[in-house]
Formats: sequence, C-alpha cells, structure tokens
Amino acid sequence: MKHLLLILLVCIGLVSCNSTKDSMTSNNQNELNIKSSDTVRIANDQLEYEIIIIDPGFNYWLASTARPEGYYSQEFLEARNFQYVIAYNNRVIQPLTYDTNLYEFQIDYQRNIDYGYDVNYKLYNYFIYFQLKYNQKLTSFNPRI
Repeated sequence: MKHLLLILLVCIGLVSCNSTKDSMTSNNQNELNIKSSDTVRIANDQLEYEIIIIDPGFNYWLASTARPEGYYSQEFLEARNFQYVIAYNNRVIQPLTYDTNLYEFQIDYQRNIDYGYDVNYKLYNYFIYFQLKYNQKLTSFNPRI
C-alpha cells in the first residue's frame, strides 16, 4: 500500500486515570475512550493511499466538534487541503523558523489525484484542529468550525 501523505506525530502523553475511573458515568467513560484513541487512520483502500494521524484529542474533536461529513463539498475540501498542504510543507522546510515538533514531515498531496471524500474530510479537519490546538495560522483563512 502506498502511504499517502504522512504520519503526523505530535507529542503523545499518556495519563493514568485509575483513581477517577470508577466514579465516571458511562457518558464520561465514552468520552474518555474517544479521547484515548488518539490514532486516526484515514485511507482510501481503492486508491491505496492513507494518512495516519497520531495526536491526542483529534479523534474526540472530530467526533464532537467538527462539522459532520457531507457539510462541505469534496471540491471545497480539496481546494483548502491543497492550500493548507503548501503552507504546512513550507514550514517543514524552514526548521529554524518553525517548531520542528509541530512540522516534522512533508505531506505529499497532489492536486491531480482523487483521494476521495473521507481522506479529504479528515485531512481538512485535522488542519483545522491543528491550527486551533497549536495556535497556528497556515493561510489567510481563519480556522473555524
């Protein structure tokens, strides 16, 4: 399988919550499970492309905060992702200017390849999450939900 773009790996911290675990309600337990599953695989198996995002909290944010699938058109997502990828990659190649813990790997996102809706949707939402969480602004577009 071709590995699409990258593996995004951002500081992972593991916290043990055994003492408070017993007193959680089932809703709180579900939220904890979503938060703790911090690896998101975005793939289009037909095209053999994938993105793996390892960032604590992204999966929870995607499920709880991001606009639902279908809200944006694939064309919108592709256009924004292309701009975000250019900005992101420009920061990766400037390690003296930008934090190398945030900008580790270049993303190989090509405009002429149809990655499918799911890949574009999750990549776009990761860029929004990334900008909000780490107080970054990749383009002139304000990251918003």
